[in-house]
Amino acid sequence: MPAPYELNDDSVFVIVGSGAGGGTLGAELAIKGIDVVVLEAGKRHETWDFINDEWDSFAQLAWGDKRMTSGSWDISRTFPNLPAWIVKSVGGSTVHWAGASLRFQEHEFKTRTHYGEVKDANLLDWPIDLKEMEPWYAKAEDRMGVTRTNGIPGLPGNNNFKVLEAGAKKIGYKEVHTGNMAINSQPRDDRGSCLQIGFCFQGCKSGAKWSTLVSEIPKGEATGRLEVRPESHVLRIEHDASGKVTAVVYADAQGVEQRQKARAVAVAGNSIESPRLLLNSKSSMFPDGLANSSGQVGRNYMRHTTGSVYGVFDKPVHMYRGTTMAGIVRDEARHDPSRGFVGGYEFETLSLGLPFMAAFLDPQKWGRDFADAMDNYQNLAGLWIVGEDMPCETNRITLAEEKDKFGMPVASVHFDDHENDTAMRNHAYKQGSAIYEAVGALRSIHTPPYPSTHNLGTNRMSENARDGVVNRFGQTHDIPNLFVSDGSQFTTGAAENPTLTIVSLALRQADHIAGRMSRGEL
Repeated sequence: MPAPYELNDDSVFVIVGSGAGGGTLGAELAIKGIDVVVLEAGKRHETWDFINDEWDSFAQLAWGDKRMTSGSWDISRTFPNLPAWIVKSVGGSTVHWAGASLRFQEHEFKTRTHYGEVKDANLLDWPIDLKEMEPWYAKAEDRMGVTRTNGIPGLPGNNNFKVLEAGAKKIGYKEVHTGNMAINSQPRDDRGSCLQIGFCFQGCKSGAKWSTLVSEIPKGEATGRLEVRPESHVLRIEHDASGKVTAVVYADAQGVEQRQKARAVAVAGNSIESPRLLLNSKSSMFPDGLANSSGQVGRNYMRHTTGSVYGVFDKPVHMYRGTTMAGIVRDEARHDPSRGFVGGYEFETLSLGLPFMAAFLDPQKWGRDFADAMDNYQNLAGLWIVGEDMPCETNRITLAEEKDKFGMPVASVHFDDHENDTAMRNHAYKQGSAIYEAVGALRSIHTPPYPSTHNLGTNRMSENARDGVVNRFGQTHDIPNLFVSDGSQFTTGAAENPTLTIVSLALRQADHIAGRMSRGEL
């Protein structure tokens, strides 16, 4: 581990959060010779600490700090204090993610152009496109060891995938395979290959799954220029009279306030905590919060159009054996308004263990259908819907009246499904049922969305300062030495799992920052 940096060292680049954006950015800057301090609110757990038990692992890793919810989405009724299922630990939600690593499609960077005016949606073209991102996607895929790229073979298909594949092909789907996964199908990058243990969401005890915890952060620390401080809960960002940020104030493990001076700051705390931090950092110069001259901080919250379909069969499937997200169907990811909605969606295999299934299958309900599904648990096959939801200004993160243990207002998450989201979900439910019924399912079960794992928007990227929070490199429009490095910078959500794009943007951002520093511009 590198020696800790002094609190009054104003030459360090400070990053808030150690997940896909923050952990990657920190490691890459350190590799480029820049001194970095990463402040992580959670503890540091290593692979040997992870627990292959769903509820015990949830207690160990999940961000359980209280949040408020409102809006018409199911979550405000079923899980009102848990709008998002993300991680509070070194490595962030890369510890928890399933590993699906997909590039955005060209049209998804330019949705305003391709979709046109969509009523009640706040669509905007990204200020970047696929062509610009392709080399960064390629670098991220190589860095993460994504299967089906760089000559890396795909993972094997488990029973859950075989059922999905057979049903999907029977109803005419063509793009069906075991996915582009950042999980080693063969030893690579000093990590072994997947052992098919089945607890991907619980941290991956074998270390085969890429995360910033096992891959990026150790590389950064090996340079001697990256210090990760666990249990450092950031409270606010400070600035000088010129408006440039100068320090980050955080509560340490004992709850004592510390102030780390900074040359520049990147916020990478997920799409709920990042806007919360900017809003909580208001001052007389920035009365509406940092980087918020547009009024867009916290707005345009997206969480993907999701839901699940389970097929009940007359014979065992044992869906829980093997990789959790063991395969994908991509045929519906296209933009085809003839289906009754803009944008597209994907099917990915999903399995929950019996303890989680009891909580998430049909939240807060009981009855014969629920009991029958539990009795037939070993006969279930499961898939997850991942689709592009619409950014809406009214779907937003604000500060609640209630305070946390540090005296800071907690985040309030408001979300209403857009009619496009609902139409897409209903289409996906119907097609998901058709997949399972094509191979003999006795019945299918539609489950509502779980607490959000794909949290996007809220500090969006825009060409013009009036339309968003950051520019094409994640630099805030208002403050030259303040950056955003997580999924909150997404202008729109796309149909694909977001992690590969977050990592690609972080690698690109590190290159940009290092260049500007070397020229004395930062």
